[in-house]
Amino acid sequence: MALLRGSAFRIWASGGVEFFWTLLPEFFDAGRCGLLEVLAVRNPMPELQLDGSELDGSESPLDPAADPKTEPSPGSATGEGMLLAWGLGLALSGLLVAVRPEVLIPFGASVVASMVLGSLLIPWLRRWKAGQVIRQEGPQAHLKKAGTPTMGGISFLPVGLLVAAGWTGWHPQVLAVAVLTLAYGFVGWLDDWQVIRQQSNKGLSPSQKLFLQLGIAALFCTYLVWQGVPTELTVPRLGRIPLGGLFWPLAVFVLVGTNNAVNLTDGMDGLAAGVVAIVLAGLGLIQGDPALSLLAFGLSGACLGFLAHNHYKARMFMGDTGSLGLGGALAGLALLGDQLWALALMGGVLVVEALSVILQVSYFKYTKRKTGAGKRLLRMSPLHHHLELGGWSEVQVVGSLYGITALLVGLGWAWWYWAGMSATLA
Repeated sequence: MALLRGSAFRIWASGGVEFFWTLLPEFFDAGRCGLLEVLAVRNPMPELQLDGSELDGSESPLDPAADPKTEPSPGSATGEGMLLAWGLGLALSGLLVAVRPEVLIPFGASVVASMVLGSLLIPWLRRWKAGQVIRQEGPQAHLKKAGTPTMGGISFLPVGLLVAAGWTGWHPQVLAVAVLTLAYGFVGWLDDWQVIRQQSNKGLSPSQKLFLQLGIAALFCTYLVWQGVPTELTVPRLGRIPLGGLFWPLAVFVLVGTNNAVNLTDGMDGLAAGVVAIVLAGLGLIQGDPALSLLAFGLSGACLGFLAHNHYKARMFMGDTGSLGLGGALAGLALLGDQLWALALMGGVLVVEALSVILQVSYFKYTKRKTGAGKRLLRMSPLHHHLELGGWSEVQVVGSLYGITALLVGLGWAWWYWAGMSATLA
Protein backbone atom coordinates (compact mmCIF):
# COMPACT_ATOMS: atom_id res chain seq x y z
CA MET A 1 0.00 0.00 0.00
CA ALA A 2 2.79 2.42 0.90
CA LEU A 3 4.54 1.61 -2.40
CA LEU A 4 1.31 2.17 -4.33
CA ARG A 5 0.70 5.46 -2.51
CA GLY A 6 4.24 6.66 -3.21
CA SER A 7 4.00 5.69 -6.90
CA ALA A 8 0.67 7.47 -7.28
CA PHE A 9 2.05 10.59 -5.62
CA ARG A 10 5.13 10.57 -7.86
CA ILE A 11 2.91 10.36 -10.95
CA TRP A 12 0.79 13.25 -9.65
CA ALA A 13 3.85 15.30 -8.72
CA SER A 14 5.49 14.62 -12.07
CA GLY A 15 2.42 15.91 -13.85
CA GLY A 16 2.26 18.93 -11.57
CA VAL A 17 5.91 19.82 -12.14
CA GLU A 18 5.50 19.41 -15.89
CA PHE A 19 2.40 21.64 -15.79
CA PHE A 20 4.28 24.26 -13.76
CA TRP A 21 7.23 24.40 -16.15
CA THR A 22 4.84 24.52 -19.11
CA LEU A 23 3.07 27.55 -17.67
CA LEU A 24 6.24 29.29 -16.50
CA PRO A 25 7.02 31.02 -19.83
CA GLU A 26 3.34 31.93 -20.16
CA PHE A 27 3.11 33.55 -16.75
CA PHE A 28 6.57 35.08 -16.42
CA ASP A 29 7.26 36.36 -19.94
CA ALA A 30 7.62 40.07 -19.31
CA GLY A 31 7.34 40.89 -22.99
CA ARG A 32 3.93 39.28 -23.38
CA CYS A 33 1.86 39.88 -20.24
CA GLY A 34 4.14 41.03 -17.43
CA LEU A 35 2.63 38.63 -14.89
CA LEU A 36 5.64 38.85 -12.62
CA GLU A 37 4.91 42.57 -12.39
CA VAL A 38 1.42 41.56 -11.30
CA LEU A 39 2.88 39.14 -8.78
CA ALA A 40 5.09 41.94 -7.50
CA VAL A 41 2.06 44.28 -7.44
CA ARG A 42 3.54 46.58 -10.05
CA ASN A 43 1.92 48.38 -12.99
CA PRO A 44 0.60 45.78 -15.44
CA MET A 45 1.11 46.03 -19.19
CA PRO A 46 -1.53 48.09 -21.05
CA GLU A 47 -3.17 44.89 -22.33
CA LEU A 48 -3.75 43.55 -18.83
CA GLN A 49 -4.99 45.18 -15.67
CA LEU A 50 -5.02 43.73 -12.20
CA ASP A 51 -8.74 44.39 -11.92
CA GLY A 52 -9.36 42.78 -15.29
CA SER A 53 -11.40 45.71 -16.63
CA GLU A 54 -11.63 46.26 -20.40
CA LEU A 55 -9.74 49.10 -22.03
CA ASP A 56 -12.61 50.14 -24.31
CA GLY A 57 -13.73 53.09 -22.22
CA SER A 58 -16.22 51.13 -20.16
CA GLU A 59 -16.61 51.91 -16.50
CA SER A 60 -13.86 50.54 -14.27
CA PRO A 61 -14.24 49.88 -10.55
CA LEU A 62 -11.17 52.05 -10.14
CA ASP A 63 -12.99 55.14 -11.36
CA PRO A 64 -13.53 57.61 -8.49
CA ALA A 65 -17.27 57.33 -8.93
CA ALA A 66 -17.13 53.56 -8.81
CA ASP A 67 -14.64 53.22 -5.96
CA PRO A 68 -16.60 52.53 -2.76
CA LYS A 69 -15.88 54.60 0.29
CA THR A 70 -14.68 51.84 2.52
CA GLU A 71 -12.58 53.82 4.95
CA PRO A 72 -13.96 54.50 8.42
CA SER A 73 -13.13 57.69 10.25
CA PRO A 74 -9.33 58.07 10.55
CA GLY A 75 -9.22 58.16 14.34
CA SER A 76 -11.39 55.10 14.94
CA ALA A 77 -9.66 53.08 12.20
CA THR A 78 -6.22 53.88 13.58
CA GLY A 79 -7.33 52.83 17.04
CA GLU A 80 -8.81 49.61 15.69
CA GLY A 81 -5.58 48.86 13.82
CA MET A 82 -3.55 49.42 16.98
CA LEU A 83 -5.87 47.19 19.03
CA LEU A 84 -5.62 44.49 16.37
CA ALA A 85 -1.80 44.59 16.47
CA TRP A 86 -1.70 44.55 20.28
CA GLY A 87 -4.26 41.73 20.37
CA LEU A 88 -2.14 39.64 18.03
CA GLY A 89 0.97 40.29 20.12
CA LEU A 90 -0.75 39.33 23.36
CA ALA A 91 -2.25 36.20 21.81
CA LEU A 92 1.12 34.95 20.53
CA SER A 93 2.83 35.83 23.82
CA GLY A 94 0.18 33.96 25.78
CA LEU A 95 0.58 30.97 23.48
CA LEU A 96 4.32 30.86 24.16
CA VAL A 97 3.83 31.19 27.92
CA ALA A 98 1.47 28.20 27.83
CA VAL A 99 3.25 25.96 25.31
CA ARG A 100 6.86 27.04 24.69
CA PRO A 101 8.01 29.25 27.59
CA GLU A 102 11.68 28.50 26.84
CA VAL A 103 11.58 30.72 23.73
CA LEU A 104 9.73 33.62 25.38
CA ILE A 105 12.91 35.63 26.10
CA PRO A 106 14.35 35.60 22.55
CA PHE A 107 10.85 36.16 21.17
CA GLY A 108 10.39 39.20 23.42
CA ALA A 109 13.88 40.49 22.63
CA SER A 110 13.06 40.39 18.92
CA VAL A 111 9.81 42.27 19.48
CA VAL A 112 11.43 45.06 21.50
CA ALA A 113 14.53 45.40 19.33
CA SER A 114 12.44 45.54 16.15
CA MET A 115 10.18 48.21 17.63
CA VAL A 116 13.14 50.34 18.72
CA LEU A 117 15.04 49.99 15.46
CA GLY A 118 11.90 50.84 13.50
CA SER A 119 11.40 54.02 15.54
CA LEU A 120 14.96 55.06 14.75
CA LEU A 121 14.67 54.16 11.08
CA ILE A 122 11.46 56.02 10.20
CA PRO A 123 12.86 59.57 10.49
CA TRP A 124 16.01 58.49 8.65
CA LEU A 125 13.94 57.06 5.76
CA ARG A 126 11.95 60.30 5.62
CA ARG A 127 15.10 62.39 5.40
CA TRP A 128 16.36 60.06 2.68
CA LYS A 129 13.01 60.53 0.88
CA ALA A 130 12.52 56.75 0.75
CA GLY A 131 8.77 57.05 0.31
CA GLN A 132 6.47 54.48 -1.26
CA VAL A 133 5.16 55.14 -4.78
CA ILE A 134 1.53 53.97 -5.01
CA ARG A 135 0.38 52.40 -8.26
CA GLN A 136 -2.47 54.25 -9.95
CA GLU A 137 -4.31 51.03 -10.83
CA GLY A 138 -4.87 50.11 -7.17
CA PRO A 139 -7.74 51.18 -4.92
CA GLN A 140 -8.07 54.94 -4.96
CA ALA A 141 -8.16 55.04 -1.16
CA HIS A 142 -4.52 53.88 -1.16
CA LEU A 143 -3.23 56.89 -3.10
CA LYS A 144 -3.04 58.91 0.13
CA LYS A 145 -0.40 56.46 1.36
CA ALA A 146 2.10 57.78 -1.16
CA GLY A 147 5.30 58.94 0.51
CA THR A 148 5.06 56.57 3.50
CA PRO A 149 8.60 55.35 4.27
CA THR A 150 9.27 51.97 2.72
CA MET A 151 12.14 49.47 2.76
CA GLY A 152 11.16 48.68 6.36
CA GLY A 153 12.42 45.12 6.04
CA ILE A 154 15.85 46.39 7.08
CA SER A 155 14.39 47.26 10.49
CA PHE A 156 13.21 43.78 11.49
CA LEU A 157 14.78 41.03 9.36
CA PRO A 158 18.31 41.50 10.78
CA VAL A 159 16.88 41.66 14.30
CA GLY A 160 15.10 38.30 14.15
CA LEU A 161 18.05 36.65 12.43
CA LEU A 162 20.67 37.99 14.86
CA VAL A 163 18.66 37.10 17.95
CA ALA A 164 18.11 33.55 16.71
CA ALA A 165 21.70 33.07 15.53
CA GLY A 166 23.17 34.35 18.78
CA TRP A 167 20.75 32.41 20.97
CA THR A 168 21.49 29.13 19.16
CA GLY A 169 25.26 29.61 19.21
CA TRP A 170 25.41 30.39 15.49
CA HIS A 171 23.86 27.07 14.52
CA PRO A 172 24.77 26.15 10.89
CA GLN A 173 21.19 25.60 9.74
CA VAL A 174 20.07 28.88 11.31
CA LEU A 175 22.89 30.63 9.46
CA ALA A 176 21.84 28.93 6.21
CA VAL A 177 18.26 30.20 6.50
CA ALA A 178 19.61 33.62 7.53
CA VAL A 179 21.74 33.84 4.39
CA LEU A 180 18.76 32.77 2.28
CA THR A 181 16.56 35.39 3.95
CA LEU A 182 19.11 38.16 3.47
CA ALA A 183 19.72 37.15 -0.15
CA TYR A 184 16.05 37.43 -1.04
CA GLY A 185 15.81 40.57 1.08
CA PHE A 186 18.64 42.07 -0.98
CA VAL A 187 16.72 41.36 -4.20
CA GLY A 188 13.77 43.17 -2.65
CA TRP A 189 16.02 46.05 -1.58
CA LEU A 190 17.28 46.42 -5.15
CA ASP A 191 13.68 46.59 -6.34
CA ASP A 192 12.70 49.12 -3.65
CA TRP A 193 15.76 51.23 -4.44
CA GLN A 194 14.88 51.36 -8.14
CA VAL A 195 11.30 52.37 -7.31
CA ILE A 196 12.51 55.17 -5.02
CA ARG A 197 15.21 56.36 -7.42
CA GLN A 198 12.91 56.43 -10.44
CA GLN A 199 9.84 57.56 -8.47
CA SER A 200 7.70 55.03 -10.30
CA ASN A 201 6.26 51.58 -9.65
CA LYS A 202 8.77 50.00 -12.00
CA GLY A 203 11.68 48.57 -10.08
CA LEU A 204 13.57 45.53 -11.31
CA SER A 205 12.17 44.10 -14.53
CA PRO A 206 10.18 40.86 -14.22
CA SER A 207 12.92 38.90 -15.96
CA GLN A 208 15.62 40.35 -13.71
CA LYS A 209 13.68 39.55 -10.56
CA LEU A 210 12.82 36.03 -11.70
CA PHE A 211 16.44 35.36 -12.68
CA LEU A 212 17.67 36.42 -9.24
CA GLN A 213 14.96 34.46 -7.43
CA LEU A 214 15.72 31.29 -9.39
CA GLY A 215 19.46 31.75 -8.92
CA ILE A 216 19.14 32.03 -5.14
CA ALA A 217 16.78 29.04 -5.10
CA ALA A 218 19.30 26.97 -7.07
CA LEU A 219 22.10 27.87 -4.66
CA PHE A 220 19.98 26.95 -1.63
CA CYS A 221 19.04 23.63 -3.23
CA THR A 222 22.76 23.00 -3.77
CA TYR A 223 23.22 23.54 -0.04
CA LEU A 224 20.41 21.07 0.69
CA VAL A 225 22.11 18.48 -1.52
CA TRP A 226 25.40 19.07 0.31
CA GLN A 227 23.62 18.60 3.63
CA GLY A 228 22.08 15.35 2.44
CA VAL A 229 18.50 16.50 2.99
CA PRO A 230 16.16 13.56 2.20
CA THR A 231 14.21 13.96 -1.02
CA GLU A 232 10.98 12.99 0.73
CA LEU A 233 7.77 14.70 1.65
CA THR A 234 6.52 13.97 5.16
CA VAL A 235 2.78 14.27 5.74
CA PRO A 236 1.25 13.48 9.16
CA ARG A 237 -0.63 10.15 9.19
CA LEU A 238 0.54 9.42 5.63
CA GLY A 239 4.20 9.04 6.48
CA ARG A 240 7.17 9.72 4.22
CA ILE A 241 6.50 9.92 0.49
CA PRO A 242 9.68 9.54 -1.61
CA LEU A 243 9.95 12.06 -4.44
CA GLY A 244 13.42 11.36 -5.77
CA GLY A 245 14.49 13.91 -8.37
CA LEU A 246 11.06 15.57 -8.34
CA PHE A 247 11.92 17.04 -4.96
CA TRP A 248 14.22 19.66 -6.48
CA PRO A 249 11.75 21.30 -8.91
CA LEU A 250 9.29 21.31 -5.99
CA ALA A 251 11.88 23.00 -3.76
CA VAL A 252 12.54 25.70 -6.37
CA PHE A 253 8.80 26.22 -6.80
CA VAL A 254 8.32 26.57 -3.04
CA LEU A 255 11.17 29.10 -2.75
CA VAL A 256 10.08 31.31 -5.64
CA GLY A 257 6.36 30.84 -5.04
CA THR A 258 6.52 31.71 -1.33
CA ASN A 259 8.52 34.84 -2.19
CA ASN A 260 5.84 36.07 -4.54
CA ALA A 261 2.97 34.97 -2.29
CA VAL A 262 4.22 37.06 0.66
CA ASN A 263 4.93 39.94 -1.71
CA LEU A 264 1.35 39.79 -2.99
CA THR A 265 -0.09 39.66 0.50
CA ASP A 266 1.79 42.83 1.45
CA GLY A 267 -0.89 45.11 0.03
CA MET A 268 -2.59 46.41 3.19
CA ASP A 269 -1.32 47.93 6.40
CA GLY A 270 -0.21 45.16 8.75
CA LEU A 271 -1.51 42.32 6.59
CA ALA A 272 1.69 40.51 5.56
CA ALA A 273 3.54 41.19 8.82
CA GLY A 274 0.73 39.78 10.96
CA VAL A 275 -0.10 36.79 8.78
CA VAL A 276 3.57 35.78 8.49
CA ALA A 277 4.09 36.27 12.25
CA ILE A 278 1.27 33.78 12.91
CA VAL A 279 2.56 31.27 10.34
CA LEU A 280 6.10 31.49 11.73
CA ALA A 281 4.79 30.85 15.24
CA GLY A 282 2.88 27.83 13.90
CA LEU A 283 5.97 26.42 12.22
CA GLY A 284 7.98 27.00 15.39
CA LEU A 285 5.45 25.11 17.51
CA ILE A 286 5.78 21.89 15.53
CA GLN A 287 9.46 22.11 14.59
CA GLY A 288 11.51 19.24 15.95
CA ASP A 289 14.86 21.02 15.58
CA PRO A 290 15.21 23.44 18.55
CA ALA A 291 17.45 25.80 16.55
CA LEU A 292 15.04 26.13 13.64
CA SER A 293 12.15 26.47 16.08
CA LEU A 294 13.87 29.36 17.82
CA LEU A 295 14.59 31.00 14.45
CA ALA A 296 10.89 30.82 13.57
CA PHE A 297 9.91 32.42 16.88
CA GLY A 298 12.66 35.04 16.60
CA LEU A 299 11.41 36.14 13.17
CA SER A 300 7.80 36.01 14.39
CA GLY A 301 8.69 38.38 17.22
CA ALA A 302 10.52 40.68 14.80
CA CYS A 303 7.39 40.82 12.62
CA LEU A 304 5.32 41.78 15.68
CA GLY A 305 7.77 44.53 16.57
CA PHE A 306 7.52 45.86 13.02
CA LEU A 307 3.74 45.69 13.25
CA ALA A 308 3.90 48.45 15.88
CA HIS A 309 4.81 50.79 12.99
CA ASN A 310 2.96 48.98 10.20
CA HIS A 311 -0.58 48.61 11.59
CA TYR A 312 -3.27 50.87 10.13
CA LYS A 313 -2.43 53.69 9.49
CA ALA A 314 1.07 52.53 8.70
CA ARG A 315 4.02 54.79 9.44
CA MET A 316 6.35 52.45 7.54
CA PHE A 317 6.01 49.73 4.89
CA MET A 318 8.19 46.62 4.74
CA GLY A 319 8.59 46.94 0.97
CA ASP A 320 9.94 44.15 -1.20
CA THR A 321 12.93 44.14 1.14
CA GLY A 322 10.76 42.69 3.87
CA SER A 323 8.27 40.63 1.87
CA LEU A 324 10.83 38.77 -0.25
CA GLY A 325 13.03 38.20 2.79
CA LEU A 326 10.13 36.75 4.78
CA GLY A 327 9.16 34.55 1.85
CA GLY A 328 12.68 33.16 1.76
CA ALA A 329 12.65 32.54 5.52
CA LEU A 330 9.34 30.65 5.39
CA ALA A 331 10.46 28.48 2.48
CA GLY A 332 13.89 27.81 4.00
CA LEU A 333 12.40 26.77 7.35
CA ALA A 334 9.90 24.49 5.63
CA LEU A 335 12.50 22.80 3.43
CA LEU A 336 15.14 22.31 6.14
CA GLY A 337 12.57 21.32 8.75
CA ASP A 338 10.59 18.95 6.50
CA GLN A 339 7.48 21.10 6.96
CA LEU A 340 6.23 21.67 3.42
CA TRP A 341 2.82 20.29 4.39
CA ALA A 342 2.64 22.75 7.31
CA LEU A 343 3.65 25.72 5.16
CA ALA A 344 0.95 24.86 2.61
CA LEU A 345 -1.75 24.48 5.29
CA MET A 346 -0.80 27.16 7.81
CA GLY A 347 0.11 29.58 5.04
CA GLY A 348 -3.21 29.02 3.30
CA VAL A 349 -3.93 32.77 3.17
CA LEU A 350 -0.64 33.31 1.31
CA VAL A 351 -1.53 30.52 -1.11
CA VAL A 352 -5.01 31.91 -1.79
CA GLU A 353 -3.66 35.44 -2.32
CA ALA A 354 -1.25 34.15 -4.98
CA LEU A 355 -3.86 31.93 -6.62
CA SER A 356 -6.31 34.82 -6.81
CA VAL A 357 -3.87 36.73 -9.00
CA ILE A 358 -3.03 33.75 -11.21
CA LEU A 359 -6.72 32.93 -11.71
CA GLN A 360 -7.62 36.56 -12.38
CA VAL A 361 -4.90 36.94 -15.00
CA SER A 362 -5.58 33.55 -16.60
CA TYR A 363 -9.33 34.17 -16.83
CA PHE A 364 -8.81 37.64 -18.26
CA LYS A 365 -6.48 36.32 -20.97
CA TYR A 366 -8.77 33.38 -21.74
CA THR A 367 -11.91 35.50 -22.12
CA LYS A 368 -10.03 38.12 -24.12
CA ARG A 369 -8.81 35.43 -26.50
CA LYS A 370 -12.28 33.88 -26.81
CA THR A 371 -14.50 36.96 -26.90
CA GLY A 372 -12.15 39.85 -27.60
CA ALA A 373 -12.97 41.48 -24.27
CA GLY A 374 -11.28 40.33 -21.10
CA LYS A 375 -13.47 39.59 -18.10
CA ARG A 376 -12.57 39.30 -14.44
CA LEU A 377 -13.35 36.87 -11.66
CA LEU A 378 -12.69 39.37 -8.86
CA ARG A 379 -13.24 43.09 -8.55
CA MET A 380 -9.47 43.36 -8.25
CA SER A 381 -6.70 40.97 -7.32
CA PRO A 382 -5.17 39.98 -4.97
CA LEU A 383 -8.08 38.81 -2.84
CA HIS A 384 -7.69 41.47 -0.14
CA HIS A 385 -8.39 44.19 -2.74
CA HIS A 386 -11.49 42.31 -3.90
CA LEU A 387 -12.80 42.42 -0.33
CA GLU A 388 -11.83 46.06 0.08
CA LEU A 389 -13.67 47.12 -3.07
CA GLY A 390 -16.64 45.14 -1.80
CA GLY A 391 -17.03 47.56 1.10
CA TRP A 392 -14.75 46.10 3.78
CA SER A 393 -12.39 48.42 5.60
CA GLU A 394 -8.68 47.61 5.72
CA VAL A 395 -8.90 46.74 9.39
CA GLN A 396 -11.80 44.35 8.75
CA VAL A 397 -9.93 42.59 5.94
CA VAL A 398 -6.71 42.33 7.93
CA GLY A 399 -8.46 41.13 11.09
CA SER A 400 -10.41 38.49 9.16
CA LEU A 401 -7.29 37.14 7.44
CA TYR A 402 -5.48 37.07 10.79
CA GLY A 403 -8.32 34.98 12.18
CA ILE A 404 -8.32 32.58 9.22
CA THR A 405 -4.53 32.16 9.51
CA ALA A 406 -4.81 31.47 13.24
CA LEU A 407 -7.51 28.87 12.51
CA LEU A 408 -5.30 27.20 9.88
CA VAL A 409 -2.36 27.14 12.29
CA GLY A 410 -4.60 25.54 14.91
CA LEU A 411 -5.76 22.93 12.41
CA GLY A 412 -2.17 22.22 11.42
CA TRP A 413 -1.09 21.84 15.04
CA ALA A 414 -4.07 19.54 15.77
CA TRP A 415 -3.28 17.38 12.73
CA TRP A 416 0.37 17.16 13.75
CA TYR A 417 -0.53 16.34 17.35
CA TRP A 418 -3.18 13.78 16.32
CA ALA A 419 -0.60 12.05 14.14
CA GLY A 420 1.60 11.57 17.19
CA MET A 421 4.45 13.67 15.79
CA SER A 422 4.68 15.71 19.02
CA ALA A 423 6.89 12.90 20.30
CA THR A 424 9.68 14.35 18.15
CA LEU A 425 9.88 17.32 20.53
CA ALA A 426 10.40 15.11 23.60
